Amino acid sequence: MKKYNLFAIISLISIFSNCAGDKKNLFSFDETKFKLILTTDDVVGLTLKTEKSKTIDSVLYFRDDEKIGSVKGNSKYDFVLKNEKLGYKNLKAIVYFENDSTKIDTRIEVVSSIEAKLLKYTIVNTYPHDLKAYTQGLEFYRDTLYEGTGNGAGNGTGLRGVSSLRKTDYRTGKVFKKVDLGEEIFGEGITVLNNKVYQLTYKNNESYVYNADTFKKEKTMSYYKQMEGWGLANDGKNLYMSDSSENIHIINPLDFKLIQELTIYSGSTKIPAVNELEWVNGKIYGNIYTKDAIAIIDPKTGAVEGVLNLVDLKSKVTKHPDIDVLNGIAYNAKTKTFFVTGKNWDKMFEIRIEN
Repeated sequence: MKKYNLFAIISLISIFSNCAGDKKNLFSFDETKFKLILTTDDVVGLTLKTEKSKTIDSVLYFRDDEKIGSVKGNSKYDFVLKNEKLGYKNLKAIVYFENDSTKIDTRIEVVSSIEAKLLKYTIVNTYPHDLKAYTQGLEFYRDTLYEGTGNGAGNGTGLRGVSSLRKTDYRTGKVFKKVDLGEEIFGEGITVLNNKVYQLTYKNNESYVYNADTFKKEKTMSYYKQMEGWGLANDGKNLYMSDSSENIHIINPLDFKLIQELTIYSGSTKIPAVNELEWVNGKIYGNIYTKDAIAIIDPKTGAVEGVLNLVDLKSKVTKHPDIDVLNGIAYNAKTKTFFVTGKNWDKMFEIRIEN
């Protein structure tokens, strides 16, 4: 009897599973209406195809589990992409038909319609910079330049430095306050928010929070998932973190939990290796690792709107075995100029970007 009941239960599960599968196969998104390349200039007309002439009563449409609209019957729903972030979008439809319902899904990719503008710059001043500073983060706070460094081994000597957090007199290059991290910790990007300095680590999967005045460490927070820490900036409310990929993570500064993600595109191409970040007048400025260039990114969409090629600056820096790539962007709101440097560069450049 027990054996019979077990077989009966298995049979019922199989029947219900097949029914659910059959229902899902009744409908599909009409992808013939989708353009091959979708941008934020487009409107996607969402309609369904039915395999067995079922009568559709209504459809609810969702993007990434957020409801975007509904229609009666199988009327077309226009999904406006204008304010969408770039990247893949999971579309779902709940289909109500003949006193029944089912769910179906598909995926689209939204890329940038913007042609990035090549920007120019002029050098306003040149200042000394600690040649041993493997710069990972740079930011002005109350007229003081804060800098985070890593313990990079360099390209030639193989000598490892010590990761640190610093306050620096940018005019002279003198470091007047410094906290060293442990030898096992590779320091990464920094930003200052609400009188707290946030500092990332490369592979330790944790961030540190310091008092901006005293440099006393107040908190250690783990990343919301296993990933590398690269660049860090803030918009006055939330943190923006890069991780070597084409993604920027928008983070709650109180617990380091994810709020949402940006995927960075230039045209239809994802831009990986976004490194040190700076938030300036509603835009994200990001070093592109190994390219000696800065991308200006729209944080609403992830589109690269401009590119600043700074490759010529490296020719103005003293050559030595451990010199490395451009990294470090700090905006001085008073002078409306940018301060840029690189890993183990002996100079820092104050530049003005020309629109």
